[in-house]
This record gives sequence, C-alpha cells and structure tokens, in this order.
Amino acid sequence: MNLFDLLQKGGPFMIPLGLLLLYSLYLIIERYRYISRKAKVDRALMMNVQQNIKRGAFNEALQLVSTNQSANSDATQSQIEANMEKVANIEIGMMEKNLGHLGLIAGIAPTLGFIGTISGVIRIFYEISQSGNVGIKDISGGLYEKMVSSGAGLTVGIIAYSGYHLLNSLVDAYVLRIQKANMEFLKSTENAH
Repeated sequence: MNLFDLLQKGGPFMIPLGLLLLYSLYLIIERYRYISRKAKVDRALMMNVQQNIKRGAFNEALQLVSTNQSANSDATQSQIEANMEKVANIEIGMMEKNLGHLGLIAGIAPTLGFIGTISGVIRIFYEISQSGNVGIKDISGGLYEKMVSSGAGLTVGIIAYSGYHLLNSLVDAYVLRIQKANMEFLKSTENAH
C-alpha cells in the first residue's frame, strides 16, 4: 500500500487536513523568505550613517534612515528615536503578518484528526450493528479511518506549530538586532552633538 492509498483510508477529514497542510507549508516558506530578506542588515547603509554623523552631516544621516525625506537636522533626540521606533514597528508587523494562522492551524489540525478518530469509531460501531458480527473485517475500515486521521492531524499540527515558533524566533532575533542598531545610532548621535 502506498502513502496515497493509506491517506485515502483516513476518511473525509483528510481533505481539510490536506488543505491545512498545504496552507501551512505555503505560509512557512513565504514568511521565511520574506523575513530572511527583510532581516538582513545593510552594512553599507550603517557605515554611511555613521560617517555622516561623525562629520556632522546630521541631515544626510537622518535622510538615510528615515522613510520621511523631509527629516531635518533640527529634529530632537526623542523625535529621532520615536521615528526609528515607528519604522521598526511597521516592519515587525509586516514580518508577523499571517503568523497567527500557523498558530491557529497548530490547534485546529489535531482537533480535526480527533474528530476523524470519533468518526472512525462511529463507523466501527455502525458496521457492527449492521452486520451483527464483531470480526476484524468489520472493524478494520473504521480503525484505518481512526488511526490515519489522528496521525495526519497531529502531523499537520506539529508542522504548523514548528513553523510558527521558528518564524517567531527569526522575528525576535530581528527585533534584538534592530534595537541594538537603534541604540548604537542614538548613542553615536548623542556623542556627535
């Protein structure tokens, strides 16, 4: 028996579990690529900012790190810090987009597998009641459904749970790096004044 034949014996709950698996894999791959791309620190940018600060060109330094091109050298330390925090929070929000879906799938998939287990047990008792026999052939179909759906639900849940925590750890690492970069920037700004 191949894997596809085995999965077919899992009953009707295998369809939503399969869809949840595909969506989980899509989210994990898409979010991993996005976070990896966005979390890279632009060393050249940081060096340019630090060089501008060292030579007193605050306007140029602020324009390099600001999404608002109207930044000026008269900005206060608290304004600079607030703007940097806003930009970081927006980026973090973009990184965390749809990660909650993986957490939800991690909870739903095992529950769907459990419902498939219940369905398999109901099927076993129904077939026994119809045939009047308690033979292995009468209960084997329901056992397949029960075990395959439980295993599939747990597998999908584990994949979604693992992906959720892996991606969150990447976002957390980015948050630490950006906080460190912000602190270094603010410290160099204070020293330059």
